[in-house]
Amino acid sequence: MLFNSFPFIFLFLPLALAGYQLLRRHGVAWLGLCSLCFYAWWDWRFLPLLLASICFNYCAGLAICSLHGRWRAAVFIVSLLLDLGLLLWFKYAAFLFGISAGLPLPIGISFFTFTQLAFLVDCWRGSAREPGFAPYLLFVSYFPHLVAGPVLHHAEMMPQFRNGRPLQAEDLALGLTIFAMGLAKKVLVADNLAPLANPVFAAGAAPQLLDAWIGTLAYAMQLYFDFSGYSDMAIGLSRLFGVRLPENFDSPYQSRNIAEFWRRWHMTLSRFLRDYLYIPLGGNRKGEWRRRANLMATMILGGAWHGAGWTFLAWGALHGVFLVLHQRFGANRPGWWGGPLTFCAVLLAWVPFRSPDLASALSIWAGMAGLHGAGLPHALGGPGLRWIPAGGMELPLLLLAALAAWFAPNTRQLVEQRWNGRLRNAGAVAALLLACVFSMNRPTEFLYFQF
Repeated sequence: MLFNSFPFIFLFLPLALAGYQLLRRHGVAWLGLCSLCFYAWWDWRFLPLLLASICFNYCAGLAICSLHGRWRAAVFIVSLLLDLGLLLWFKYAAFLFGISAGLPLPIGISFFTFTQLAFLVDCWRGSAREPGFAPYLLFVSYFPHLVAGPVLHHAEMMPQFRNGRPLQAEDLALGLTIFAMGLAKKVLVADNLAPLANPVFAAGAAPQLLDAWIGTLAYAMQLYFDFSGYSDMAIGLSRLFGVRLPENFDSPYQSRNIAEFWRRWHMTLSRFLRDYLYIPLGGNRKGEWRRRANLMATMILGGAWHGAGWTFLAWGALHGVFLVLHQRFGANRPGWWGGPLTFCAVLLAWVPFRSPDLASALSIWAGMAGLHGAGLPHALGGPGLRWIPAGGMELPLLLLAALAAWFAPNTRQLVEQRWNGRLRNAGAVAALLLACVFSMNRPTEFLYFQF
């Protein structure tokens, strides 16, 4: 079930809100049941897998918190290995061993596995204790974040899952506002940029200079508005129930250096990689060379988290190299060129991330260097753009999307600055929702569902 679909907006969400209001004394259990139904809508075959993972890690958390000595260590290690083994089997077995689980990838498996891995690590460190099965089930399966994040941390979520809380008018207003903004990012912007990006990244396309740059820029904007739109919708939906999810995007394309970009892009994943990978590896505590090695390892594994393929590893390695170069040469040298240089680096790295294979990525980079021809417009005496649709609104939309990503405030800032409960603002939100609804004739999946 997609957030940008009629069944979700006009059936599932109203029933979830009505049931939560009527069953306030059992609100946590009701939201947990709704979340399981939401997941089963995708593919009921994977609901037992999700439930088994939740039950296993719940029991493991109890054991880690109550046992001592070798038994505690044994439970912790076995639990981590089984969780990682499940992820490896479904997501990486074909890539690593040439075998397949025989089923499609369970949606959201990376998110619910990493959420529970972090919880087990915190149980081992003594900074978390099992709160009860119903809150834990809701924490893992909470439908606004389950299939594409944000990556949640128990410390910020568990205190918010409380029974007896009625729906609040302010939460409903703010939640609908944020949801509408996210839906508009997805339906009105990201989906309409796909025709610019998809042909350029087709296998064997060999795009010319302008096609390659326009297609890559279109994908950069498509991915940003698609994923930040999902995150906004998740935050807005959660706010309807009085629960606040962490922010996941902070205008990352406005970053002045690559380190700042990773503090502002997919912020909850960056936090997870820092707290549960980079710092345990040693962080910056064991010398400069070890620091660089830790950065490279973290970014390569972050690339592998996104998918089983050399293209994702290459994307992660590129960002690792960018971060190492930034710390070596650019950390204390801010300048006007920092922002454009950072965006160009991010843009070049999106090429392998989107490409079907490394050969296609190399071909697109060659096209960006002009090795396949310039592809100048007719007005400049050239043959015209080969892959870019002519006569449509895609190019003006791309320009507007880029200007918004580079200069506009993010959703949180817009809501804080503009929303004040006035009727005209409510009318604007209603008009935005209507525009999105009329554009939802063919709902498309979110790009991060594949991860």
